[in-house]
Amino acid sequence: MAAAGAEERQVLAQRLKAAVHYTVGCLCQEVEEDKDVQFSKQSIAAISEITFRQCEIFAKDLEMFARHAKRTTVTTEDVKLLARRSNSLLKYITQKSEELASSNMEQKEKKRKKSSAAKGERTPGEQEAAVTENEDSNMA
Repeated sequence: MAAAGAEERQVLAQRLKAAVHYTVGCLCQEVEEDKDVQFSKQSIAAISEITFRQCEIFAKDLEMFARHAKRTTVTTEDVKLLARRSNSLLKYITQKSEELASSNMEQKEKKRKKSSAAKGERTPGEQEAAVTENEDSNMA
């Protein structure tokens, strides 16, 4: 049973390595076209291996950051902590994180409005407008 799990992990790791190798090959091809340089198959393989190993290190670091914070889930704050040595990467991750948070808030607000409308309830903004209308009509 344990051997089957280890074998499955090894197969998945090989598939992931192949995907990294393919992506690195595509990126190198783009650089070749843009910069008029050539990459040997050995250099592409070396870049792929280094990239895969660095990703493994990143994954372990992220897991440790979450574990240190007594969490089981890696958060964007963990990713920002990992990227802290590269100002441009940290800035990019922070920007994307803020965009996602903003988008999530908008989606939650839309859901809230939809569910209130379905129940016939008023949203806080609509309640405030109704109170203002009542106050105006009482003064007249």
